Amino acid sequence: MIPATVLYRRLFCVLFLISSVSILAGCPEPPALKETVEKESVETDGEADPVPQPTTEPEENAPTVPEPKPEPETKPESEPVAEKPKRNELAVAAEFEIKDPPQVLTQEQIEEGWIALFDGKTLFGWESNNDLEWVVRDGLIQPDSDAKGISVLSTTSLFTDYELICEFKAAEGGNSGVFLRTSADPPNPTDECYELNICDSHDSFKTGGLVGRIEPLELVSNEGEWQTFHVIAKGNHLEAELDGTKVLDYTDDSENPLMTGRIGLQKNKSLIQFRKIILKPLDMTPLFSGESLDGWQVVPGSDSSFEIEEGTIAVKGGDDSGRGFLETEQTWGDFLLQLDVKTNGEALNSGIFFRAEKGTAEAPSNGYEMQIQNGFKEEDRTQPADHGTGAIFRRNFARWINANDHEWFKMTLNASGPHLAVWVNGLQVTDWMDTRPEDPNPRKGLRTEAGHISIQGHDPTTDLNFKAIEIQSLQPGTN
Repeated sequence: MIPATVLYRRLFCVLFLISSVSILAGCPEPPALKETVEKESVETDGEADPVPQPTTEPEENAPTVPEPKPEPETKPESEPVAEKPKRNELAVAAEFEIKDPPQVLTQEQIEEGWIALFDGKTLFGWESNNDLEWVVRDGLIQPDSDAKGISVLSTTSLFTDYELICEFKAAEGGNSGVFLRTSADPPNPTDECYELNICDSHDSFKTGGLVGRIEPLELVSNEGEWQTFHVIAKGNHLEAELDGTKVLDYTDDSENPLMTGRIGLQKNKSLIQFRKIILKPLDMTPLFSGESLDGWQVVPGSDSSFEIEEGTIAVKGGDDSGRGFLETEQTWGDFLLQLDVKTNGEALNSGIFFRAEKGTAEAPSNGYEMQIQNGFKEEDRTQPADHGTGAIFRRNFARWINANDHEWFKMTLNASGPHLAVWVNGLQVTDWMDTRPEDPNPRKGLRTEAGHISIQGHDPTTDLNFKAIEIQSLQPGTN
């Protein structure tokens, strides 16, 4: 029998349980739990806080997803920085290992205005019209020994009126030519250039004649020996001597005679070799009389002096900035310019500006600049200190420093369309093509339209003399 006390305890527990269930049934449901991470709208500086990422290990062999790179910072526009010129694709491998500038011309020839189209070591300033390989071997230009087919190697610069000397040696039975006023790739040499033929066995136009135009006056045959063409091209008239004998006297009376073009060397049949190739511009127009500054004007705001001194223009820097410009009143677009320069101090800085906008006090020199600065590093003339004499400043470096301070030196500038070339003392140091978008200001882009030519006074140390400033207009063309 269960004691009464135990029954009372069990009855109390049952009643308590019934009461608890009733209370729970009448209560509202508890509130839902909040998400562990709530989205908050926090005011930031424009960048959202990063969303936490799971830290689970990547699956084995899963591809790696690179983190996004930040957008590059936008920088204000500035002038392109000049790069050291690349080795010419057609040049011999040792081009920029030649420490001393090759000297092809005599001092007398330099003073007369001759320039070397071939420096005797490289093909700098030349380009081929196709894939046939031209090389320099033992100081001679020639097609590679395994080369097949016809090719024309031409200057990258255009010329109009000139005297040309070209030495060549053709193998017996060979066929070649010197192309005058040619385009880079003439499909038909009888119409698109004047081909001074080299071919003693040609049926109609033997060596010294113009292919498709006129036979030679006399036949001078020396196949297998070195021979020399001496050509004079003036206007529509061409004359040539071969080894001292006159072989050509030709006037182009056609409606459109060729007036401007490249100098080309043709490989047609058998081995052909070329060596001395030099040119002197003819019929130059003086820009400075040696007696006055007629035709020139000092740019407003200049702090340099420009005075006549013993038949030269003496340029000296002022006491303040020393900077100043003397510019031509006339403008020039495509031209060949020659002048003599003397720097009366060590590594002085100056320049010849061209195709420039008219100078003002606020913008005195918006043009291309042919640099004048004869300094070089580590006794190495292939390492100009500041782009170097003959460079297009900020655009390229001169290949060699081929001028000395305290001595007169000759500069030649050829500007034709976007192509610019410079010779210093007859050696080509610049061959540069402006590939930038067009802009009226050459500091910012390509300018081919005519502009002023100006002489720069650079700073208070400026002390230079200029003389024999002459120019020749090149007919605009697409060659």
